[in-house]
Amino acid sequence: MIEIRNVSQRFAGPQGWIEALHNVNLTIPPGEVFGIIGRSGAGKSTLVRTINLLTRPTEGDIVVNARTLTSLSSADLREARREIGMIFQHFNLLSSRTVFDNVALPLELAGVKRAEIEATVLPLLELVGLTAQKDRYPSQISGGQKQRVGIARALASKPKVLLSDEATSALDPETTRAILDLLRKINRELNLTIVMITHQMEVIKQVCDRVAVLDAGRVVESGPVIDVFLQPRHEVTRALLGDVIAQELPPALKARVAEHLAKGSGHLLRLAFKGTGVDQPVLSETIRRFELDFNILHGQIDEIQGQAFGSLAVLAGGDPVKVAQAMAWLREQGVVVEELSHVE
Repeated sequence: MIEIRNVSQRFAGPQGWIEALHNVNLTIPPGEVFGIIGRSGAGKSTLVRTINLLTRPTEGDIVVNARTLTSLSSADLREARREIGMIFQHFNLLSSRTVFDNVALPLELAGVKRAEIEATVLPLLELVGLTAQKDRYPSQISGGQKQRVGIARALASKPKVLLSDEATSALDPETTRAILDLLRKINRELNLTIVMITHQMEVIKQVCDRVAVLDAGRVVESGPVIDVFLQPRHEVTRALLGDVIAQELPPALKARVAEHLAKGSGHLLRLAFKGTGVDQPVLSETIRRFELDFNILHGQIDEIQGQAFGSLAVLAGGDPVKVAQAMAWLREQGVVVEELSHVE
């Protein structure tokens, strides 16, 4: 388990102190893939580097596997860091060493014998799909393969926690999906806790169990990924979700919907479903039960971690009292209902 307790981080700047993190509190259960997302400058990389104390927080404590890292001596901290692996955006491979030797590097630095190094590295290369490339140099392999080397190297010390700092940002979409599938496989097979730092909500959607949204060094929203997707509460979350779920109406519809709302004719609703609710006829039942007209403006059905979810923007017409009753009934059926007073 990882606990981030009341962590703040301040740096001296040319015009005074800069607060990169402010009173961050997070708990990450063992075996989970946990995402931390935010815009550039939100404090994501600073936060992930406090977990292994590459950046020591100005205030607060970091607890990893029941050890309070912020209170350890230098020697004990070095020992504790062996249980925390890290992969980076730009791979950080040594160009003069082969794939095998790059993965072996942390073991060599720890004084592990050659036979034991081979017994550790070869299975890791097989795990990440690089057995055939073990004697190649970084200049002879692709970007995705370089990141696989970085992942294998991070696993060489048999960590219990793996930190990923924008590990897929330099990769194309297809390679990104393959790397994320590999990380999920590693998470499941090794029961490894993974913390993913990213600015891409698509990464969160594909691989993470839960997510925390950072803005200006503060956690503004957190929870299970599917719940955050269905009911984003903060404007930053909504903006980030716009890359994978359409949060706005198509431009051609905006003016017409605005006219309806200005005349007081209709209620603009956003409906969100998950699980079995996606394939239930709740809309048709709502129309019959409350004698309403529903004009579907925009919608989609997708999947997160094997669980289906859907979202719809509808213009509901009819008796306002019945619209209110319909909204209450939909919520009873497990539908997330939000009435929008403006056209986004």
